[in-house]
Amino acid sequence: MRIRALVLVASGAVALSAFAVPAAQAATAGPAVTFSSLKVNSGKNIVVGSTAMVTVSATYTVNKPENLSASSFQTGPVLYRGTTLGENSDDVLGGDTPGTCTASSSTVLKCTAKIQFRPKGSDEDGDLISSEAGTWKLGALAVNADNGVTWQGGLGTTHLQRRSTLTVNASPEPVKKGKTITVTGKLARANWDTNTYAGYSTQPVKLQFRKKGASTYTTLKTINTSSTGALKTTTTATVDGYYRYSFAGTTTTPAVSAAGDYVDVQ
Repeated sequence: MRIRALVLVASGAVALSAFAVPAAQAATAGPAVTFSSLKVNSGKNIVVGSTAMVTVSATYTVNKPENLSASSFQTGPVLYRGTTLGENSDDVLGGDTPGTCTASSSTVLKCTAKIQFRPKGSDEDGDLISSEAGTWKLGALAVNADNGVTWQGGLGTTHLQRRSTLTVNASPEPVKKGKTITVTGKLARANWDTNTYAGYSTQPVKLQFRKKGASTYTTLKTINTSSTGALKTTTTATVDGYYRYSFAGTTTTPAVSAAGDYVDVQ
């Protein structure tokens, strides 16, 4: 994976670019700043579909010496994996542009930033491959005019997830009371390598029922998806109502419930 890191561009401004900071740059002392109160995507998981770029917001605080000019460096939040965050990190994701900061005192900056996530298959500049879904750590970095970089990890965690879909079909419709209903469906999730949705295999999914006029679903049974993500089970028709499948989610894949399929029992 390419590393998105803050680097100095020729104009003298600092921008986020999709490549690693060279070791020679890492030898230069970075800004004497620390980071706190980092929140990415309002603390929610980051869910990315099969093709479209997803942009999330981040807020964070920068603490700096009083004599360090805020205009002499740029900052940005990052996601990373591994034990530590630094110039030797292999997996780091950050935004396309640095954060925007406002001074709340002579030593404190309040900042906002954007981070972009692109499925690999959809864009030659894409970063994400399917195997990278899961837990990522949160950190931040700052760069000064001498290309000195300050890294800080350990600012929290988030889940980067592959968007999920779930379908349901209950038949026959209508059905006589006491007869068997067959309920089929499919659980799928985004494949960032191929820009498609592929079945999510061997996952527990609940079959649920909501009686006509009721507001909540009741779980009837739990079954596992097939090797292709397919679902199929049977139940007995008793009263009019809605059947759906519901998936609780995993670290790599968000929870999802199918829209209820109405069955008229006669």
